[in-house]
Amino acid sequence: MADEHNPDTQNPEFNPDEQGAQADDLTSRVATLEEQLATAQDQILRNAAELQNVRRRAEQDVEKAHKFALEKFAGDLLAVIDSLERGVEMSDASNEALRPMREGMELTLKMFQDTLKRYQVEAVDPHGAPFNPEHHQAMAMEESATVEPGSVLKVFQKGYLINGRLLRPAMVVVSKAPADQQPTINEKA
Repeated sequence: MADEHNPDTQNPEFNPDEQGAQADDLTSRVATLEEQLATAQDQILRNAAELQNVRRRAEQDVEKAHKFALEKFAGDLLAVIDSLERGVEMSDASNEALRPMREGMELTLKMFQDTLKRYQVEAVDPHGAPFNPEHHQAMAMEESATVEPGSVLKVFQKGYLINGRLLRPAMVVVSKAPADQQPTINEKA
């Protein structure tokens, strides 16, 4: 009768070795599923991070498009401002007959410059400053004993920046040391 209450003896198909194998199989299956779950969670995190990066890059591209949308248009207008500046420089301030025209040109030039400034277009007029190849284009070099070598002596054409980015380089003449002060190369060395 003691055997009647023992489940192992009641079930003629019960095999303890088989039950242990099933437990091991279930344990390995749980471990495999946990590993797959961890991999899936990691993939979800990576995809979320990638999506965030794509969104951020798209926002930056839109911001740059807004910031520099006027770049080509502003570049085309620089020739007009150059002409106005030359016209003001060339007009004779002492000629009373031309005085109203000169004042009109000066006011137009001022309005034009203010409008460009409102759209973050800034002039680069480097006269006397050290040569900066990022913002200046050297058109010639000229000897000078009065300024440091590598300084801007003359500005042929002002440069412009739009939102801090170069729109047009300033065309300049750069100083160099006079020939009698330039270091000579010792050919015997």
